[in-house]
Amino acid sequence: MIKILIIEDDPSIGKLLRRSLLLEGYDVEMALNGFEGLKAFSAHRPDLVILDLMLPGIDGIEVCRRIREESDAPIIMLTARDAVDDRVLGLDSGADDYVTKPFDIDELLARVRAQLRRVESQPQKRVLKFADLTMDTAARSVFRGDREIELTAREFDLLELFMRHPNQVLTRSQIYEEIWNYDFGGESNIIEVYIRYLRTKLEAEGEPRLIHTKRGAGYILREP
Repeated sequence: MIKILIIEDDPSIGKLLRRSLLLEGYDVEMALNGFEGLKAFSAHRPDLVILDLMLPGIDGIEVCRRIREESDAPIIMLTARDAVDDRVLGLDSGADDYVTKPFDIDELLARVRAQLRRVESQPQKRVLKFADLTMDTAARSVFRGDREIELTAREFDLLELFMRHPNQVLTRSQIYEEIWNYDFGGESNIIEVYIRYLRTKLEAEGEPRLIHTKRGAGYILREP
């Protein structure tokens, strides 16, 4: 199911958006300010974000910039401002579309569908790079520097998940859903086992650790 995150501090607008998107069949998460929005984005990894420009705490421009640093998910910026400078600022910060309030809900839903179609039509990158790691998803090969790393199919899929979401915390439930497609239960340590396998192979010649544990949150691929 396609996941959409709404970051909007006006409860009435948020409620309207949430209800309309749920009726369209989307999985919807809500956040009322910039801090909550960034936290929700990392936790739920939505496919699209509807983002209000004027937010308490961290404004929409900064939220947009931070999201764009770690994801290519489409961002539709929503605001009462309609000045050209504000639209330009929003788009320059990384937004893909810009809608002013008051808005027609049917038009906004059409823009959501258009952004999702655009993403679906774009082929995923074949070669992924992070630090000194290089992954060719078509050849299913992985190199750390000049050293080729032999991975099992499951190890490869897990590393690919991290490399498609660098510098982003992946929770245990997200990893279960993406790699194993069902829940092993809270007592299962299968993720820890496979993380250990990956670390052993990636660090076999004393290279710095790239897959780090975020206690109480999950795992993240980042440079030391």
